[in-house]
Amino acid sequence: MAAPVVDAEYLKEIDKAHRDLRALISSKNCAPIMLRLAWHDAGTYDVNTKTGGPNGSIRNEEEYKHSSNKGLKTAIDLCEEVKAKHPKITYADLYQLAGVVAVEVTGGPTIDFIPGRKDSMVSPIEGRLPDANQGASHLREIFKRMGLSDKDIVVLSGGHTLGRAHKERSGFDGPWTQDPLKFDNSYFVELLKKGESDGLKKGESDGLKKGESDGLLKLPTDKALLEDPEFQFYVVLYAKDEDAFFRDYAVSHKKLSELGFIPSSSDSKVESLGLTPSSSDPKVESKNSTILVQSTVGVAVAAAIVILGYFYGIHRTIK
Repeated sequence: MAAPVVDAEYLKEIDKAHRDLRALISSKNCAPIMLRLAWHDAGTYDVNTKTGGPNGSIRNEEEYKHSSNKGLKTAIDLCEEVKAKHPKITYADLYQLAGVVAVEVTGGPTIDFIPGRKDSMVSPIEGRLPDANQGASHLREIFKRMGLSDKDIVVLSGGHTLGRAHKERSGFDGPWTQDPLKFDNSYFVELLKKGESDGLKKGESDGLKKGESDGLLKLPTDKALLEDPEFQFYVVLYAKDEDAFFRDYAVSHKKLSELGFIPSSSDSKVESLGLTPSSSDPKVESKNSTILVQSTVGVAVAAAIVILGYFYGIHRTIK
């Protein structure tokens, strides 16, 4: 399918869809599953074959029936409410925008969003998403295939601060944090509450409460973040510094949402609630140049008036 034309009208629809998604996600308390939808559509990307990725293919029955996507038909159907109001927007853009909004409405960082993804009806083979029963080497294999780093692995895992696992979907049950509808660094804090018994060296959890919280989920892939020294470094960092987590999460989430997507030079960035035209937009540059010229002329005229006034005053004094 062809990429959408990201013109002023498309950006206006993106802005409206952003508002509609905020209202929908807030009223339905569906931020966790919307974030999962965005991740699972994007997380199939293969940097070597340039296949998969955030292209809306997860809406295909063949794909949403993959075992790793159980339950996501609910999120797909919810997005249809917004798609019906804004048919011009691609599914690929809609699903990634839903993920951005899900983080935003639950108190997380603002994530820059660039529209222009094209839709695909071709689904990747099953097995490209992470398996929660695996360890560190599996995580590296999956994320390296996407073109992502160790840091990306850990910071994106922090998204489990939202939501819970459902036994009928994954075989696991329970939330990762005490408040599964609040985006913060609790995921990392809870991981470290397991203390030195799960691989932390003495002193690395200083200043953080020890003792695992009752009833909270720890998947094998979660525990792997403590067992691997490279991953563990970031777990400790983000548990102690929520600002660092938010800053790095916004970067990694944006990277994930744009895997295989190359924005055109005319695309614009949607930030927070408003639309900010791209600095490379010729119209913006032309307008800015005009304003600069007008400002320069204004300053010159004002200076001339001051100088003339000065000499006029001297002239009167001499007389």
